[in-house]
Amino acid sequence: MKALCVYSGGLDSMLAAELIRAQGIDVLALFFETPFFTSGKAGKSARKMGLPFKVVNIAKRHLEIVKHPKHGYGNNMNPCIDCHALMFRIAGEMLEREGAGFAFSGEVLGQRPMSQNKRSLTLIARESGLEGLLLRPLSAKNLPPTIPEEKGWVIRDLLMDFQGRSRKPQIELAKKLGISEYPSPAGGCLLTGDAFSRRLKDLLSARHDPELREIELLKLGRHFRLDAQTKVVVGRNKGENEALTALANDKDVLLVSMSVPGPTVLVPGGYSGESLGLAAEITVAYSDARVGEDIPVRTIRGVGDGMPVTRVRDKAEFRPYLI
Repeated sequence: MKALCVYSGGLDSMLAAELIRAQGIDVLALFFETPFFTSGKAGKSARKMGLPFKVVNIAKRHLEIVKHPKHGYGNNMNPCIDCHALMFRIAGEMLEREGAGFAFSGEVLGQRPMSQNKRSLTLIARESGLEGLLLRPLSAKNLPPTIPEEKGWVIRDLLMDFQGRSRKPQIELAKKLGISEYPSPAGGCLLTGDAFSRRLKDLLSARHDPELREIELLKLGRHFRLDAQTKVVVGRNKGENEALTALANDKDVLLVSMSVPGPTVLVPGGYSGESLGLAAEITVAYSDARVGEDIPVRTIRGVGDGMPVTRVRDKAEFRPYLI
């Protein structure tokens, strides 16, 4: 028997995988990757456990539910119920191909108020198409028996009855199972963050069908909305400056101050009206130049470039544009 684990790499999914492996079942850990959550930490924890691990990119399908979640958002742009249902749906699509009989996860009843209450867990299982083939080993005894339990593939008495937000039961179980290293439970999904969600809302209001590259840009720098068509991204350090340059394409504009150290500024998709002058003013405002100085700014558009001189204004003047 083989099972697919929808695997985050955190303690709960590590424990769930160990409980199922302890019953003689082969486990393949699946990490569903998008621009909003990436597989680095999950891969590391799977390697420590000697757990077979596969990354599945679901970026395009996931972006559609981020734009139009059937069950709404959490505190920010996180469509948790729709997101979980999508991941389990894709796991269900993979069962036959991977030679697996069922799927499972490390979800704990009551741990998260929106997506892990009893109603939501039932709803997610139904909308994923898995229903009885979706097992939650850490809370199984508090949930109706699933097909793997009813058919004897999994012994229900060897599963757990965890419930609520306390981490103590998981930590105790980890000690019993010899799991001493695991990541902290914090974060992981950018969609739960206030700043990132503001940037994503702004992007979706300006671009109904953004490129994945534009979403990657949301992770970098300071973002300013100049008008309905024009946004600028200001690098905050050398690494971000290099990343912005690497992500730029032929339709973008890059700006840099020439006589003093300063940021690389990217205008994705070009500019409209007088916005390039405003972008140049932001470029020198965030440079090392003093207010009132006149600084040349190099603007790069495709193969051509120009070098207008721009007077430095206090960066506080540009805060109304900050996303």
